[in-house]
Amino acid sequence: MTNETTVIEFILKGFSDMPELRLISTTFFLFIYFFALLGNISVIAAVTRDSRLHTPMYFFLKNLSFLDMCYTTVTIPKALINSLMGSEVISFWECVVQLFLFVMLCASECFLLTSMAYDRCLAIHKPLLYSVIMSRKLCTKLVIVAWLSGVLYAIFHTINTFSLLFCGPNVIDHFFCDSSPIMRLSCSNSHTNEKVGFAVGGCIILGAFALTIISYVLIISTIVQIHSAGGRWKAFSTCSSHLTAVILFYVTGSIAYLRSASHYSPLQGRLVSVFYSILTPSLNPVAYCLRNTDMQVALRKLFVPSK
Repeated sequence: MTNETTVIEFILKGFSDMPELRLISTTFFLFIYFFALLGNISVIAAVTRDSRLHTPMYFFLKNLSFLDMCYTTVTIPKALINSLMGSEVISFWECVVQLFLFVMLCASECFLLTSMAYDRCLAIHKPLLYSVIMSRKLCTKLVIVAWLSGVLYAIFHTINTFSLLFCGPNVIDHFFCDSSPIMRLSCSNSHTNEKVGFAVGGCIILGAFALTIISYVLIISTIVQIHSAGGRWKAFSTCSSHLTAVILFYVTGSIAYLRSASHYSPLQGRLVSVFYSILTPSLNPVAYCLRNTDMQVALRKLFVPSK
């Protein structure tokens, strides 16, 4: 990062520009944050305690819940504290760390969802080989690769953003440190950094999405060959929750990141960020538990232990 940077702190605008809405928005996001924590911690605890859920699908789900829990914790608490304390300041290095952690978790989730699609593809397309191929060792390797890939991308993305010169404006029109609003504050020409970031981010998102699509093409081609309607529904139900999570993640993530900083709209940026950084991690536990009988049983055992 350049030594010419003179900005030592940034100002985060928060959830809303209107002071009269600050209390309402703070209360709403505080509720959502605790809801996300409760949901994801419950999934982790239920999967850990119930031996029947010690399978690859739930192993990935437990890691997804942990990611989502970290995901919301990186951004919401700082925004809530700033709002409650009336201070909108975040130091330069706090901003660097926040961006790095957020991008790392976002990219790791992208790769983890791809691994989960591969798991569902093997379970439905190659059921006889599933238990042999999808071993505990392979599951662990896939999760490690997802995390390491996220770290590597976050290092690139953070350097690409903060290698720019920041010498004047320091008001970030967002509730956390995200790359697009930060780049707009740069005193230097950010065009090259924008193009490189857009290209690399696009390749990662589209590459992971393409692998997920290939998995679902194989899944659907297998499901349509099942003769009974009950059999088709049973096969589809095992991946419907994951498909919901994939749609939520990629639709909101693509809107947020597959555009240059020069075309960034502050209002749109904050609205989209609420979906992919707050609501999506909060809704994932609901999506996975709503139609999953095994998870429902495990959660009942967790909260209503038998006498």
